[in-house]
Amino acid sequence: MGKEYDTSNSIDQFLKDHRKLAPLLCRALKPGGSLCWQVGHFVKDGAVIPLDALIYLIFRKQKELTLRNRIVWTFGHGLHATNRFSGRHETIMWFTKKGRQHKFDLNAVRIPQKYPGKKYYKGSKNGQWSGNPKGKNPTDVWDIPNVKANHVEKTDHPCQFPVAIAQRLVKALTSRNDFVVDPFMGSGTTAVAAALEGRRFAGCDIERTYVKIARGRLGDIKAGKLKYRPLERPIYQPTGNDSVSRRPKHFAAADS
Repeated sequence: MGKEYDTSNSIDQFLKDHRKLAPLLCRALKPGGSLCWQVGHFVKDGAVIPLDALIYLIFRKQKELTLRNRIVWTFGHGLHATNRFSGRHETIMWFTKKGRQHKFDLNAVRIPQKYPGKKYYKGSKNGQWSGNPKGKNPTDVWDIPNVKANHVEKTDHPCQFPVAIAQRLVKALTSRNDFVVDPFMGSGTTAVAAALEGRRFAGCDIERTYVKIARGRLGDIKAGKLKYRPLERPIYQPTGNDSVSRRPKHFAAADS
């Protein structure tokens, strides 16, 4: 990607790095533990390469790992393409290590039902709730705003992820006081999510500047002044009265 923390300058080097990483990550993971690996796409000369497909072929060679979900993270804003559809998603692969039953707390991450008062109207379940009153499964497609210039969480990190992504994974896949590790922690998003949910955390990054930012964000939690977008906050939908949803007057003048 050309970032200061990125040592790969080609797809081949990127995959070579992952061949080294995969056994180390698997070795460090305890039986029943979860490994979440997020990647996007590589685009060169108009050709799109889905990196998760390539990385999966590497990770699957670790016989102790089982892919539980391929989560699609979709977001509304990004670079606009002119000769293809604009990219608006990345993926998260959730693996677990064999040896013990893995954790998955669905109740911790349920989201509101689309039709909360809906009931069965016939059959043996007539009159019963058709959905779980506690909420529904968030599925494997997550619509969470990415961190752009005006995002409340924005720091100086060029590829920062929203806290909500890590927070949902931490809530669903770990219990309180469990150990969460991020060996590429950047500005500390996973650290923030772990702290918010009462988990222990360890992380590292090769850029001192980002480690300093991460420590500052954790300090903000202790001081009660952390700025972040809550996981449960719905996606903003402009109404017809909002200025951003109205067609600018000069557009109409240009049409005429």
